[in-house]
This record gives sequence, C-alpha cells and structure tokens, in this order.
Amino acid sequence: MSREVEDLNRRLLRARDAMDRAYAEPLDVRAVAAVAHISDAHFIRSFRAVFGETPHRYLQRRRVERSMFLLRETDRSVTDICFDVGFSSRGTFVRMFREIVGETPSDYRVGHEPMVAPNCFQLAATRPVVAAGVARRSSSFGDATAATAS
Repeated sequence: MSREVEDLNRRLLRARDAMDRAYAEPLDVRAVAAVAHISDAHFIRSFRAVFGETPHRYLQRRRVERSMFLLRETDRSVTDICFDVGFSSRGTFVRMFREIVGETPSDYRVGHEPMVAPNCFQLAATRPVVAAGVARRSSSFGDATAATAS
C-alpha cells in the first residue's frame, strides 16, 4: 500500500470516528470531509470505496444500531428514541429502521428483550444484517463491505 493511500485511509478513519462520536447531532458532508482534510466530493467517493457505503448511509446505519439498543434496553417511546439518535422525523426513522433491520421499531422491541451478555457480544449480535443477495467482501480495514455490481 502506498504512503498516499495509507494517509487517506487514516484520514477517512478519523472522519468515521468523528461520525461515530457525533451520530446524534446534525452532520453534513462538508463538516465530516473537513475532518479528513479533503473536498466533499472526494470524501464521498473515497469513503464509499473504502467502507462500501456512502457517509450518509453509514450514519443512518449507526443511528439505527444505537436505536436498536435503546429499544431493547429502555422503555422510552419510539418517537423519543428517534430524536435521541439524530433522526429529524419519526417517518424517516421508521422507514430506515425497517429497511436496515427488516421490521418496524415497535415490532423489534416486542421481539427483543434486554441482553445479558458482555458488551462486545451484544454489539456483534445486534449489528444489522445487510439485505439478502448482496455479495460481501473485505475492505482494506477488514470491515465487510458490499461488493459493487459490475
């Protein structure tokens, strides 16, 4: 791996970490691209090439993952959880949740009780499954990413 690619990957990881820390806040591409010190368009292209999804999709998935935990472990309303994880409308939240998890937030809550396991096992067990029929490959960081159709 060339030094330039390694440097870009490091900056993209820094940007992804910033997204993970601030997932519940309103984020825009320009702010996150600034963390990586690259232009907006180059950031989107590079992020997708390395992680297999756009920054926007990654952020939505992270928000849904956090909401899955809150739905399982708390008695808070779906609407409260929706706003706590950073969605601006309940309709968008429910649509994204169903698209990523395969069921509505309310149905998910009914079918999943709080987990009694170490945190690392909880994280692995609750990670949303990518839609069926999508081929998987490893990125240069070892993350599973969707292979692009040719």
